[in-house]
Amino acid sequence: MSERPWLRHYAPGVRATLEYPEVPLHRLVEETATRYPELPAIRFYGWRLRYGELWHQVRAMARALADLGVQPGDRVALMLPNCPQYVIAYYGTLMAGAVVAQVNPLYTERELQYLVTNAGAETIVVADLLYPKVQAVLESTPLRRVVVASLGGSADLGPEARRLEALLAAAPPEPPAVEVRPGDVAVLQYTGGTTGVSKGAMLTHANLVANAIALQEWVKPVALGPGEERVLAILPLFHSYGMTVCMNQALIRGAELILLPRLDLQELMETIRETRPTSFPGVPTLYAAVNQFPDADKYGLDSIRLCNSGAAPLPLEILQAFEARTGAQIVEGYGLSEASPVTHSNPVGGLRKPGSIGIPLPDTDAEIVDVETGTRVLPPGEIGELRVRGPQVMVGYWQMPEETRNALRDGWLYTGDLAWMDEDGYFYIVDRKKDMIIVSGFNVYPREVEEVLYEHPAVAEACVAGVPDPYQGERVKAYVVLKPGHQVTGEELQAYCRQRLAGYKVPREVEFRSSLPKSNVGKVLRRLLVEEERRRGA
Repeated sequence: MSERPWLRHYAPGVRATLEYPEVPLHRLVEETATRYPELPAIRFYGWRLRYGELWHQVRAMARALADLGVQPGDRVALMLPNCPQYVIAYYGTLMAGAVVAQVNPLYTERELQYLVTNAGAETIVVADLLYPKVQAVLESTPLRRVVVASLGGSADLGPEARRLEALLAAAPPEPPAVEVRPGDVAVLQYTGGTTGVSKGAMLTHANLVANAIALQEWVKPVALGPGEERVLAILPLFHSYGMTVCMNQALIRGAELILLPRLDLQELMETIRETRPTSFPGVPTLYAAVNQFPDADKYGLDSIRLCNSGAAPLPLEILQAFEARTGAQIVEGYGLSEASPVTHSNPVGGLRKPGSIGIPLPDTDAEIVDVETGTRVLPPGEIGELRVRGPQVMVGYWQMPEETRNALRDGWLYTGDLAWMDEDGYFYIVDRKKDMIIVSGFNVYPREVEEVLYEHPAVAEACVAGVPDPYQGERVKAYVVLKPGHQVTGEELQAYCRQRLAGYKVPREVEFRSSLPKSNVGKVLRRLLVEEERRRGA
């Protein structure tokens, strides 16, 4: 790229090119823990861990995994909500030379079975409340070892399971002597694509280090010193956004990580009042909910200095209302799991453009190319596909060479998102080439929902699409044609889906039709249904 117009809009003091430590990710957190062992690292309800205590447990976790038989390169699935055990298991897995396979705790048995089998994970760390799901899929997956974390459940363990707390208490804090290189895969971050098949983006230690270091540089204009920053993590750590923007970045720079396992708005507001966070990464729906909370000003929102907003477009009215309440600065950005995830952000302390995802991070390039060939670079103002390259971009999809070739071409990651760039180098997302639906920041793949609907005996045809929603960004809607002589209600179909899919994937609306629009080869034309929906809402 001959010109990078965005560089002139970097905030003062933020460098365009950085040097990245050639070490595994956990080494950076270890350095912080060694330098500041007495600083607070994690707060989880009444549980407080200092950096020295946290790292003692991480080292014990690495030893425990090795003693269980986990070898370098093995995949260890983590199925936990935000909690100290997640952080300990994540870094302990990396220190043992293994690979974290991220699992959404909301997954059904069917979804869990696919992911664990695809990853080839023989070990899983799971919350006790979710252990029955793991038990149900044991015989149909490679799982041989189950480590159960105590989070208030009372499950009786089978012969394959061990208590995490007992393992940590028994294991010496002496991690195995394994070599972990920066180019080794650290995380399988499961995502989806045009086919709707979930894919594991292979993120290396170098990818994750680069993204965390670049984000540290980005927030430098407002950064506080070690022990002064408190990051509120309600974004799920199993998601790439929460993993990098909340956990990795916070712990590398010596901040306190305040963990909440679920969104309970009253609990969130009380946590803000009690813990006084300085940083609050989120999504637009989260900021909107805080704006609308009764007497929100009484909950100490003025402690918040910086918010990163991602996963969905941030409406200007939400941004303005939140900033007026808190005095904080919200910077909207963009990323995707395949890029660890952040590639763009509005400058912190610089020119922000409402509706824009901002400009590329240090050492990150971005271009808009024509959709037809993906090779012709388009001028400012023209809409095309956004492609990016940088040190945070994945090395490929786990065991999916064809999907990797489609996504990574000539050193560029093709995002599948349609966008345009203005004369200043600020980028704007217009739409997605993919049919993926984003519900409150979570990816929903229509084909997956459609497959469940097609399993219902009354359904002849089904098509699923995302329709605009003022709160969630999008909501899932199903268009269904019933078989002759069959009857079923929308509520019954929703209940059917709820047994087989995570809650956010369940259609919020079901519209029954006599037929679905199709092409001349019989393919259902989803875009016509979406256009029809938009006309209704106009």
